Amino acid sequence: MSEPVWRVELPDEAATRALAQEIAGMVGAGDLVTLSGDLGAGKTTFARALIRKLVGDPELEAPSPTFTLMQVYETEGFPIVHADLYRVKDPSELAELGWDEAAEGALVLVEWAQRAGSALSPDRLDIALFTDGRRGPDFRRAEIIGHGAAARRLIRLRGAQALLERCGWDEAERLHMQGDASTRAYELLVKPDGDKAVLMISPPRPDGPPVRAGKPYSALVHLAENIRPFVAMDEALIAQGFSAPRLFAADLEVGLAVLEYLGTEGVAGNAGPIPERYGEATLLLAELHGRALPQEIAYSGGTYRIPPFDLEALLVEVELLVEWYAPHVAGLHLASGARAQYEMAWRAVLAGPLAEPTGWTLRDYHSPNLLWLPSREGIQRVGVIDFQDCVLGPPAYDVVSLLQDARVTVSDELELKLLGAYALARKKAQPDFDMAAFASSYAIMGAQRASKILGIFARLDKRDGKPGYLAHIPRVKSYLKKNLGHPALADLRAWFEQYLPPFLAQEDAA
Repeated sequence: MSEPVWRVELPDEAATRALAQEIAGMVGAGDLVTLSGDLGAGKTTFARALIRKLVGDPELEAPSPTFTLMQVYETEGFPIVHADLYRVKDPSELAELGWDEAAEGALVLVEWAQRAGSALSPDRLDIALFTDGRRGPDFRRAEIIGHGAAARRLIRLRGAQALLERCGWDEAERLHMQGDASTRAYELLVKPDGDKAVLMISPPRPDGPPVRAGKPYSALVHLAENIRPFVAMDEALIAQGFSAPRLFAADLEVGLAVLEYLGTEGVAGNAGPIPERYGEATLLLAELHGRALPQEIAYSGGTYRIPPFDLEALLVEVELLVEWYAPHVAGLHLASGARAQYEMAWRAVLAGPLAEPTGWTLRDYHSPNLLWLPSREGIQRVGVIDFQDCVLGPPAYDVVSLLQDARVTVSDELELKLLGAYALARKKAQPDFDMAAFASSYAIMGAQRASKILGIFARLDKRDGKPGYLAHIPRVKSYLKKNLGHPALADLRAWFEQYLPPFLAQEDAA
């Protein structure tokens, strides 16, 4: 496969700066950008604009490092090394400059990169700028080539530009938005008139290492492999009358979508859950679970079949507790026999919920993914923004996701009140609704989800270097201990008492 090339015409210096600011959105720590081309073609202008964008200082001087050879700038997340290697005669001279130390963990921006020889990474973005006197003294042409890992990001950048042009958002300012624990990224699009939208960047998920039966974790637990499930579920939820963001345009191959901006007002505040808003979010689930919904969805990209939340997926998730939480947080390395008993206990416990009728389980239905839309009415005031991992599963799963929120402490009083409201709404719509069976399923799904989350938060810390999630572990532990008190979980509780006794004995403040 040939390396992607993006050719851009730049009628003036402002266009060169705009291109640099756009490139700034796709580069970061550990990346390499090389600059080449004609003398006077604007390499310094390009570099200065890119550095200013990343540093967040539009007035930063950022001179050419022709004489200093290297200039280092600090951003909030990583350093930028701007180098000009014109005066380097041999790659061995880079060691004397402290090249390796300066470049480690930095975004490296290099002019005359060919002087570095094999010291440069094969994963890089090459940007060449050329003049064309026939088109005028200010005209420039850029040729951008992605090598290695940078090639995929260049394809996304080109795709984003084409998509924004297609739906009339190409003139919007693009601002980075807070992401999540996944590989997705988001940009806020702001037009000159103040109108807003969201660009979601959701590239195809790369396969991780095999976990079981030669399959990676994402395949086993049915996580979305690309953007298609999001688009399908988005259109399906809107068709059902729920407040998912409207889709303005999408590139299903590259993994891009331009979406309605639903604001930033959530269902929880600094003091915790806002009862009215959690109440409407609970009633939304009661409405969703009371409907007969299709397993196969016809949408603008074709047909999508919602996968089942099967036993294998549920077991793989709870194994995260013994694989990551037990050794890395609790300090306990469990033998194979203990792990086998753990799985057997879960198999028996999960038989009940899996025997019940299933429905759309949105799976990440909790405070970070719910927005409050006060201008709308009823349950449409709850905006839902994360549902690409939807499966066909027990209705109790999403209810427990909301009422045992991993990031926000939900009091026992509020939890019981909203459970009652949910049951009342379900009973009103379906007189045969079995509250006792639901309560059992709620405790089981709550224990399953808490076990998974404890493992994920430990993994995010140990493997991914994201320790911030550890702050939520006491809260999630308290939920798990509460759920283990249900009679349906007696055998699983006995396992915890035998193999993780400190877990149940220690009281944690959420």
